[in-house]
Amino acid sequence: MYNVIIIGAGPGGIYSAYELTKLDPKLKIAVFDTGHSLEKRHCPIDNDKIKSCINCKTCSIMSGFGGAGAFSDGKYNITNDFGGTLHEHIGKKQALELMKYVDQINMAHGGEGTKLYSTAGTKFKKLCIQNKLNLLDASVRHLGTDINYVVLQNLYAELKEKVDFHFDTPVRDVKIVDGGYEIDTDKDTFTCEQCIISVGRSGSSWMEHICKNLGIHTKSNRVDIGVRVELPAVVFSHLTDELYESKIVYRTEKFEDNVRTFCMNPHGIVVNENTNGIVTVNGHSYEDPSMQTENTNFALLVSKHFSEPFEDSNGYGESIARLSNMLGGGVMVQRFGDLVRGRRSNVKRIEEGLVTPTLAATPGDLSLVLPKRILDGIIEMIYALDKIAPGTANDDTLLYGVEVKFYNMEVDLDDRLQTKYPGLYIIGDGSGITHSLSHASASGVYVARDILQTR
Repeated sequence: MYNVIIIGAGPGGIYSAYELTKLDPKLKIAVFDTGHSLEKRHCPIDNDKIKSCINCKTCSIMSGFGGAGAFSDGKYNITNDFGGTLHEHIGKKQALELMKYVDQINMAHGGEGTKLYSTAGTKFKKLCIQNKLNLLDASVRHLGTDINYVVLQNLYAELKEKVDFHFDTPVRDVKIVDGGYEIDTDKDTFTCEQCIISVGRSGSSWMEHICKNLGIHTKSNRVDIGVRVELPAVVFSHLTDELYESKIVYRTEKFEDNVRTFCMNPHGIVVNENTNGIVTVNGHSYEDPSMQTENTNFALLVSKHFSEPFEDSNGYGESIARLSNMLGGGVMVQRFGDLVRGRRSNVKRIEEGLVTPTLAATPGDLSLVLPKRILDGIIEMIYALDKIAPGTANDDTLLYGVEVKFYNMEVDLDDRLQTKYPGLYIIGDGSGITHSLSHASASGVYVARDILQTR
């Protein structure tokens, strides 16, 4: 019997546990995760013997202590303008205060010395507007994949002395019992007074199953579909040196769709990502100069939201990703020049190009994978970005596909992030209301404080 059980050891779960143990050390707390402990999380891809995803039983990039953020580039965007709708539940002021509090925790656990960037007062705001682009406001703390890992190591070292961690232990079911909740796993059954579910995006199917069983209302969320762009770092250096992460939105002329930049990684690398057996693409970057590359990568994404008669936005995204996997055996790569000329890329043309790929991907034709509306929007966006960062639309710019950001069904929660069942909270990206490290972490702190106020 635990006081609190947390399902998911990603950012939401970690900061819930941190705040609970800090404010009430006497609480008996357990954390369950389907993945491995931090030191056992290793992706087998080494680009030597193993060059592509081999579909491990549990993806170490997506699951385990730190969640999908463990091997990310560690960007904490302190803003309400993007990253989720947490502020709609708890208020804008409190949401920002919690994000800043999480930043303080990170600084105290190994992140000190990393830079906090800001778009406030930047000259690029005007430059973007002059070219039909919108630069969103944000403060950005960049830890880097390496320092982010150090922060997680220090948090884990502190928490494991106070919390029972159950790794490699998928939770099969959550049941309502007298006095609290029952958590069923393959190994055993556990009970608790309060339960926090923080399973992240990779737990979207599981979350949907739990909500259906418990009669918790959900509604369809969006899915983001696009490509990851890789080009010489000097092309975007004037932006990344000052802002690091620039969230830029463009409204296409043809369809009036919004295309946005996402997860910019100066001097970074492109990586594989495995979600429910589907291989997609992502990007990382490091704070250590010795680990940096000559390239910068970022995603260009188009959001799609479906209602009647089709509501499965994630299913739509999965079908596109599976088509890419079928044609490319995993992630596909294409030169921008080949795409606009209507021809597939091949190994020779990529090898002769000015951009050396940082990910071993299959040369191919993205027009056979991405719907025309989405692809047209991405091409328009690249030409728009070329006006503020000349060289973006070069023939040798690489496009990796597909990048898909799956969002959980948005769960019906009150302003305490609690379901209709007292003491059952759903937070982080698993709730469908947060889409970033900072928002997910802040939601964890918020719920921990709420639990302690009601005890």
